[in-house]
Amino acid sequence: MSDPNLICGMNYIPHTTLRAPSTRIEKAKFPVFEAHAHLGKLVIGDNYDTLYDLDNTVDTLKSFGIKRMINLDGFWGDELDRMLAKTQKYNDDFIVTFGTVDVSRLDDADFESYVYRTLKESKAKGIKGVKVWKNISLYLKDKNGKKIPFDDPRIDCIFKAAGELRLIVLAHVADPIAFFDPIDMYNERYDELHIRPDWSFYGEEFFEFNQLMIMQENVLKNNPDTTFIVAHGGSCSEDLGYVGRCLDKYPNMFIDFAERVSEVGRQPYSSRKFFNKYQDRIVFGTDMNPFNIDYEANFRCLETFDEYFDYSNKPKAPHGNWKIYGIGLEDGALEKIYYKNIEKLLNKEVLT
Repeated sequence: MSDPNLICGMNYIPHTTLRAPSTRIEKAKFPVFEAHAHLGKLVIGDNYDTLYDLDNTVDTLKSFGIKRMINLDGFWGDELDRMLAKTQKYNDDFIVTFGTVDVSRLDDADFESYVYRTLKESKAKGIKGVKVWKNISLYLKDKNGKKIPFDDPRIDCIFKAAGELRLIVLAHVADPIAFFDPIDMYNERYDELHIRPDWSFYGEEFFEFNQLMIMQENVLKNNPDTTFIVAHGGSCSEDLGYVGRCLDKYPNMFIDFAERVSEVGRQPYSSRKFFNKYQDRIVFGTDMNPFNIDYEANFRCLETFDEYFDYSNKPKAPHGNWKIYGIGLEDGALEKIYYKNIEKLLNKEVLT
């Protein structure tokens, strides 16, 4: 008889006995513009340029129907040059690169001029947008040892400069709500946080999730001339009602749902209504990197009404121990979300 102490947590991977229709979608119904991908050191590491073959990665992406992609790992200066050298073969017709600035220089007297100078130089080299990462608010501290709020007036120059230079800002502000709760028996992401306790932002040293949402709204409100794509379902894919209210209030806000198909698919009724209502404000992204190319569940969720299926091809659900459902979008909404919305944004901001 099996040890009952092992039938729990990460050792418990039940196989469903549900017999429901299953649709295999190896290639999207329409061309796809992957708007949230990583080809550089942010996810892969400093030696990224030796770790994978870009030709093989691009061939794999094209086999899924990916027509173009945004690489968020441009960084700045010499690192941007290294990234653009890695992607040189595909920079004209397949890879769009976003850069960023060194926020650790926040306390320098010339930080604002540094930001404008760096973004101008980076745009001249070819970047089309600015990636603002969660290290602001969640990790970085200023010279006084205090965490830097996302709406800190000292970094507002980044958003202002992006708007003036017609660069899109893709902002990763917060992680899943459960990451801000205690890692206990009530946390729905206990398995994940048990493996990666460094992903927990619970405690007095961190901002609370609701505080981050207030900061996010302040930035959107204070920068109406800057176009934002708020990553990961607008930072709050567990509460689509809230995200919808934000989209209603801030016309400069768009969202992707990178690494959030698990959230989209577990609330199929709400998600279908949301995606239909805001089909002009959602762009497709998965948080792809060359070692994690996983599209089938995303396509299946958007294109079918399949029930109770895995949202990842990994043996254990990486984010939440649940199954998902399809939301069956119509062709018009699919085309906008797959590629038309992001192409429209890029054409409006930087490609004209």
